[in-house]
Amino acid sequence: MEIAILIFFFAIFYLLILRPQTKRAKEHRDMVSALEKGDEVIAGGGILGKVTEVADQYITVKVDDNVSLNIQRQAVSQVLPKGTIKEVAAN
Repeated sequence: MEIAILIFFFAIFYLLILRPQTKRAKEHRDMVSALEKGDEVIAGGGILGKVTEVADQYITVKVDDNVSLNIQRQAVSQVLPKGTIKEVAAN
């Protein structure tokens, strides 16, 4: 009976914690690998910019007219729809 309870708790732990976490990690890995020039992204720390160059481990993000930052690909937290930067700048 004790073994059945342990198996039950492990199954609940897997379904509620491990499975969703691995799914999120896979989605992030796929998003980062699909980055290309022209994508608008939000990086860690809330940096909003447009990708101008893509390398193996780093990308260059144009933040303002004369400001570009080199950041790690893994630091990208979200890819935004095209035109989002113009909408944010207008507000």
